[in-house]
This record gives sequence, C-alpha cells and structure tokens, in this order.
Amino acid sequence: MPAERTFTARHVQLTRAALAAVAALMITFSPDHSASVGLPTFGGFVIATALVLVLAAIIVYPAGHRWPAVIIAGISFVLGMTAGIPSIRSDALFFGLVIAWAASTGLVELIHGIRSKGTEGARDATLIGSLGLLLALLLALVPAGFVMDYTTPQGAASLTGIIIGVGMFGGYAAIIAVFLGIAGLTPGAKKAAQADAEKEAGTDSLADHGGYA
Repeated sequence: MPAERTFTARHVQLTRAALAAVAALMITFSPDHSASVGLPTFGGFVIATALVLVLAAIIVYPAGHRWPAVIIAGISFVLGMTAGIPSIRSDALFFGLVIAWAASTGLVELIHGIRSKGTEGARDATLIGSLGLLLALLLALVPAGFVMDYTTPQGAASLTGIIIGVGMFGGYAAIIAVFLGIAGLTPGAKKAAQADAEKEAGTDSLADHGGYA
C-alpha cells in the first residue's frame, strides 16, 4: 500500500496563508511604512511563496496543472530578489515591483481559475487572481509623490504615497491570509485532499496488477 502524501493542495493553501499572515503582521506592527520596510517584506513574502509553489508543482499538482505554479514562482522569485537589493530601494521601485507582481501573478491565477472552472481549487484561484489585479489597480491610482500634512495631538505628521502603498499591500496580505486559511481548513478541502490520495492509491494498485499506470 503506497504511503499517504504528507504535502497536499490543502497544505499549500495553509502554507501560503501563513506566509501572507507573517507579511501582514510585519507591516501592521511596524511604525515605519517606508520603502525600506515595504520592499524587504514584499521580497521575503513572494520569494517564500515561490519556493512553496515550486515544491507544490513537483509533488502536489498533476501534469498539465503545474504551469500556473511554475509561472507565478518564476515571476515572484525574480521580482522578490530585485526587491531585496538595498542599494536600489526607493518609493518608485516599491510601486513598480508590487504592481508588476500583483498584475502578472493575478492574471495567471485568474486565467487558471477560469479555465479550471468546476474543479477543485478553481474558485480559490479566481478570487486570489482577482484580488491581485485589484491590488495592482489600486496601487496604480496612488501618486507615488503624494504628501498630505496634518496635525495630531502628538504633533505634525504626514501621509505619503508610500505609506498608503505599503498599507495596501499589508491589507492585501491580511485578506489573502484569512481567505486561504479558511479554504485550507474547510471540510471540503480536507475531503478533496483525501479523495486525491485515494485516487492516487487506486491508480497505483491498478498499475501493480497490470492496469493503467
């Protein structure tokens, strides 16, 4: 009897949710919402997500369904590594990288969700892809050089474009964390993972007895 897989689509969802939650918490509890905080947080999040998707493409997703994970992982790794270069960090770079990442990976996930309509995970991909495109749109509407001065009981303060942008990314990460966490913990996700394991076990059994492989 083949061993049960220890890493399934459900675990991919939960791992991605945990990574998004870490990114959201780092931004939420940081008093500094500048590019020097936003870029490394973004870079770490997308690189870690890329590694999870590469692992999923190798041992979780079947042939013919690996292309979204591979494409998203490749885009995330390149842009995440760029975000990790300290000498080029700037407000413009933050907006450029996050918009490019959200638009490209969001489009890939959305296309995958639409093409896979009716199958397990299609709804998740469609929603995540839509949220990525929405993040790209909202960030594109924020003027990078925006500055609004105001006064608080603690003194003068300023609201800038980069503060809004980093805050939007943090909000996006929080929403993704909640959604993927719920999706990964629902009974439907657990049953789907169990069904996949049983189907794989049945296929292996047939192959052992001269059936199809």
